Amino acid sequence: MAQNITCAATSVKRRHQELLPESLIEQAAIDAGHRWRDRKFGPAATIHLFILQILHGNTAILHLRHLAETTLNAAAYCKARTRLPLKLFETLLEYAAGQLHSASSPLSGLRVLLADCTSSIAPDTPNLRKAFDQPANVKEGCGYPMAKVLAFFDAASGAILRPLICSLFVHEASCVWQLHPVLAAGDLLVGDRAFCSYVHLAMLSARQVFALFRVQQNQQVDFRRGRKHGGKGRPKSRWVKKLGKLDQLVEWRRPEQKPKWMSRKQYGTLPQTMLVRELKYKLEAKGQRTREVIIVTTLLDPLKYPAQKIAELYGLRWSVETHFASIKTTMRMSRLKCKTVEGVKKELLGYFIAYNLVRRVMQEAAARQSVDAERISFIDALRWLANARVGDTLVLLVLVPHRPDRHEPRVIKYLKYRYRSMAVPRSKMKKRPYLYADKPK
Repeated sequence: MAQNITCAATSVKRRHQELLPESLIEQAAIDAGHRWRDRKFGPAATIHLFILQILHGNTAILHLRHLAETTLNAAAYCKARTRLPLKLFETLLEYAAGQLHSASSPLSGLRVLLADCTSSIAPDTPNLRKAFDQPANVKEGCGYPMAKVLAFFDAASGAILRPLICSLFVHEASCVWQLHPVLAAGDLLVGDRAFCSYVHLAMLSARQVFALFRVQQNQQVDFRRGRKHGGKGRPKSRWVKKLGKLDQLVEWRRPEQKPKWMSRKQYGTLPQTMLVRELKYKLEAKGQRTREVIIVTTLLDPLKYPAQKIAELYGLRWSVETHFASIKTTMRMSRLKCKTVEGVKKELLGYFIAYNLVRRVMQEAAARQSVDAERISFIDALRWLANARVGDTLVLLVLVPHRPDRHEPRVIKYLKYRYRSMAVPRSKMKKRPYLYADKPK
């Protein structure tokens, strides 16, 4: 029989339990409509064990019992996780994000939010294949379903505010509106070209939210003064005013065809035209090809937001790649373990809660070491939080060198496995192994 985990946790109190108090978890569980008996795995004990498991790379439950320093019944623990409502995880994520100290960007004076997507591999089960889909270039039975995550990050604190978990082939533009309640009037949303559309810009403007996106690759932009518009080979936008070199004010017109995900009534509420700002700048770096970037924004004032400042603001978008890499690579979210749709969503939310707790440790370390939070090593903060107990003094964490012009080729030297990729299901290969045997070298 497993010991009472709650009692065991009081003698081995971990630091993350202090960041997520037991009273908070139980109140959030009650608010989510969860009712439970006086079990060995109550909501607080289960959540604390789950976060501990994730902080150690989503380790096996048999390893978790050593980390918790108590006997642990794996089946009872899994059932306790299954009983917890999804709303509880969403509330805890919101709390963990709210504990991070956010601030307006020094570049714009606005709260800057970053939007991007990633995906994680889920176990190959029929219900997960149906819910999340497999990549299009993989044959049936030869791959894994992949859960797609669309998320908003706070650019100042690095916190993940709210994720949206959906199927792999759901386009960002068709579901990003579900995250709009996170935005407040006066915020700035920065994203790549997947978020750049007239409909999205109009919806953000209706909320008095500024937008800054890269122009879609199929959209023509011409910076000639007074150029014509409409017709084949011409931009669809109407030229209004020149604001500077490769910087102009144009009028976008609402497209005639509405998106499939939008009702006609909703589409009819969008304005017929909208003023936006288009500008182009170059990315020049030693050892790399020079690239031109064309962006569109609703920050129309060229005096308050010069072109150089706009380019620097869009440069903040690349920090999302670092945040997702921290979660997927360092915290090992690239492969999930749960075999139900709701279990996958809870597992992803558990990762995001743990990530925000690590970012909070980074903020505390940054304030103590008088540096910016981005200079604190994420993996060092993760290791400290995974092993720290209540009362432990926060040590001096490793500082990441400031190397803004660093460039490394995106290649790997160590090839771990050299096996062939699966082209037919394993069940067929086992029936006729002589057809699929490795040929002698």
